[in-house]
Amino acid sequence: MATDGRSVSLSSTLIFVRHGETDWNVERRLQGQQDIPLNQGGRRQAQRNGRILGAIDGIGGFDFVASPLGRAIETMRILRAQLGLDPNEFRTNHGLIEITFGGWEGFTLAELAVERSEDVRRRQADKWHFVPPRGESYQMLEPRVRNWLEAVAGDTVAVSHGAVARVVQGLLFGVEPHRVPSLPSPQDRVLIWRDGAGHWL
Repeated sequence: MATDGRSVSLSSTLIFVRHGETDWNVERRLQGQQDIPLNQGGRRQAQRNGRILGAIDGIGGFDFVASPLGRAIETMRILRAQLGLDPNEFRTNHGLIEITFGGWEGFTLAELAVERSEDVRRRQADKWHFVPPRGESYQMLEPRVRNWLEAVAGDTVAVSHGAVARVVQGLLFGVEPHRVPSLPSPQDRVLIWRDGAGHWL
């Protein structure tokens, strides 16, 4: 693993899966590090993604690692069950935990805009640098994700979160920081990175 400027060079295959949907996702609440469980739609998404992984040669020999939050752990267990693997045979890594929105967690942006309209406008203008009260910015999240990504030593399946997915793409694709918060992070698809290129399935 080597870095070149902002990007990270990854020689192994990385399959990145965002956790399935939760009720807070549906309600568009800022979830962050709150331990909100999957809903039934999220479980179906995880099953679908597990079927996609089943078509990848040698998937059973990959390293499987998840964020320590419950929604990521449940997603990983569903993926592994779909693959016919022991649902509990995987690691967790704190480097994959979601960005924290601090005091904003549990609120929608519409709710926050009622009393914190100027802060919401500042966030919309510069999501990369904006820090919610007692929270993290994308800029603060990047070193944690970079440290995890640079430590990947072999073919890996990772289950994590939306902001982490965007930062991973930013580092692998060499995306400019201001564009990173707008990168896709679907819950019903998987990102496959191999041989210096990546795409969503």
